[in-house]
Amino acid sequence: MSISNALAGLLVGIVVGVTGVGGGALMTPILVLLFNVAPQTAVGTDLLYASITMIFGTAVHHQHGTVDWQVVRRLAYGSLPAAAATLFWMSLTDTNRVKGGFIITAVGVALIITALGILLKDWLHGLGRHLRLSSTEHFKRWQPFLTVVAGVILGVLVTLTSIGAGALGTVMLVYLYPLRLNASLLVGTDLTHAIPLAMIAGLGHLSLGNVDYTLLFNLLIGSIPGVLIGAMISTRAPLAAALRARSSRSIVVSSVMSTSTGCAPLWTIAPGTGASSPRRCSPTPEAS
Repeated sequence: MSISNALAGLLVGIVVGVTGVGGGALMTPILVLLFNVAPQTAVGTDLLYASITMIFGTAVHHQHGTVDWQVVRRLAYGSLPAAAATLFWMSLTDTNRVKGGFIITAVGVALIITALGILLKDWLHGLGRHLRLSSTEHFKRWQPFLTVVAGVILGVLVTLTSIGAGALGTVMLVYLYPLRLNASLLVGTDLTHAIPLAMIAGLGHLSLGNVDYTLLFNLLIGSIPGVLIGAMISTRAPLAAALRARSSRSIVVSSVMSTSTGCAPLWTIAPGTGASSPRRCSPTPEAS
């Protein structure tokens, strides 16, 4: 067992349980930058890790009645087909293998979008509340459709990068459901939707050979108790401070990862082994 991997799983699990965000936005950069895991393997392993971890967190929220299942279904109507379509496109274009630079760029962009979304969360919540109260019928008429659209965006983004199901999903929901979802419902609903999305995307990456089983096991050793602790805390704790802290971390990490996109992939997969190994940075045809 790797103590460092288990500790990373524990810390991220607590964050996910408390806030409903941070699974991909924290774990994928940690795997790539700190543990030298290949980008495509980091994304695939993180998706399966996140889906299993969130099952335990969701169980706590379900027991406390903090899951809005109608909102979960609306998001899933968009996200699950979008995830399947994205996986099909990746298999056709071999994006997961030959375009490591594309994966890193996508992760960096996703982190920046997520960080900006969290920074604007309060403003978006206020805007949604204003529209909900001033144009109630119009807002409620478009609410289901826009929720499905939000699911489509999350499905594509999460499948490519493993980022967004929690953090960006939370931001979308505070705008779309400003009165319906309180803090606990927001976390529980977001976590519940993220499970099937991350599972389908993760199994797709598994079929593409992008999952490290040993790494997955080590992460789960720490993340399962971590998310249980965090989920129990989240039934009482406010989200604002945690979300603002998350946004600053995302900006820092995205800057580091975006810098690396101008170089060849820093990690390669040894043929037939799935093991990652560091490489020297050099320009790639895609970056030039």
